[in-house]
Amino acid sequence: MGHLDHAALGWLTPVLSYVMACVGAALALRCTVRALGATGRARRNWLATAATALGTGIWTMHFIAMLGFDVSGTEVRYDVPLTLLSLVVAVAVVGAGVFAVGYGRDTRRALALGGLATGLGVAAMHYLGMAALRLHGHIGYDPFMVALSVVIAVVAATAALWAGLNIRTPAAVAVASLVMGGAVSSMHYTGMLAVSVRVAPSPTALRGATAMQFIFPLAVGLGSYLFLTSAFVALSPTADAREAAAPAPPPVESPTR
Repeated sequence: MGHLDHAALGWLTPVLSYVMACVGAALALRCTVRALGATGRARRNWLATAATALGTGIWTMHFIAMLGFDVSGTEVRYDVPLTLLSLVVAVAVVGAGVFAVGYGRDTRRALALGGLATGLGVAAMHYLGMAALRLHGHIGYDPFMVALSVVIAVVAATAALWAGLNIRTPAAVAVASLVMGGAVSSMHYTGMLAVSVRVAPSPTALRGATAMQFIFPLAVGLGSYLFLTSAFVALSPTADAREAAAPAPPPVESPTR
């Protein structure tokens, strides 16, 4: 068995990955609040931004954490198409859950179905990302820990969608984001505790890209997107602010007789 190190770079990757999960959650919640106060195309655009933010935040959290993943006795590479597919899955399934809640008439049913679908999708993203790993050896999983990670993903996703529907104030959004970031990080590291590797040394060169060649620049790019979008959302006026700033309608004159 190869020794697995989930924090080969120290506390840098766990802390930074948690921060990115919190940023994605905070941005998604603020966008959802804006969406619920809008109609038509504006609501659709805000929900799409919320889905992109949350999906990107979850994916970035996972792969920043994976920058610290190391297996003794073998190099680690990543299959580029599978890694990119995991990003698409993350955004797509989170989008399905966000839109289900944003447009659902029966809130409880939409929340339950959206949370289940989104949670399963987040778990699928995680294990699809793990399937992208290339190393000299065989990767195995503890079924109980895998199941536990899926349960955590579903609970975290449902909580995120509930928060999007019920939390309004900036202070509450901040607290909820910290909790959601912790839930997403817990899901990731629970899933990683399920992993075992049986190393089989081989002179054959591994296919794929190293984490620094591919994962790091992509994570930096997505992280920059999250921070820039957060700044845009923070600076853009809310519907209440626009209404307050709108000029008052002219008084209606009484008809003269």
